[in-house]
Amino acid sequence: MTQLATLHINKQAHKFSAAHFTIFSATERERLHGHNYGVSARIVAEMGENGFSADYNVYKRCLQKLCDAHDEYMLLPAQSPWLAVEARDGEYFATFNGKTLRFPCDETLLLPIVNVTVEALAHYLLDQVLAEDLMGDVVELEIFVTSGDGQSSSACWVA
Repeated sequence: MTQLATLHINKQAHKFSAAHFTIFSATERERLHGHNYGVSARIVAEMGENGFSADYNVYKRCLQKLCDAHDEYMLLPAQSPWLAVEARDGEYFATFNGKTLRFPCDETLLLPIVNVTVEALAHYLLDQVLAEDLMGDVVELEIFVTSGDGQSSSACWVA
């Protein structure tokens, strides 16, 4: 019989600070603001003969790498139907409902998501972890993103 184990990685160090605004409709969005996002993982894997199921360190390094790559940036959604983003002269010009905001390209991440929400970030970060090809005997991976106390979302991959 195959034994499964669930690992939880929820380290204080796995966080990043970023600015964003959430878009609610073609005419309504939040004001520009920031969050200290937390990233954690739930990993379900087969138990090996040695009593281990997955190497915590591999996943901790991966989560830290993701957090470091997003820390202290402005986050913009590249796939929003209501936000037009154009790069010009080292700046992103983000136009929403007739108003254009300017952000330095080297301080802004244009993400392949429709909105900068914890839900969209969870799916995006899950895709980033899956691209690292770390799954091995993992049968389920869930990535959690928090934007403050009591505010979180997750995205799950099942083999």
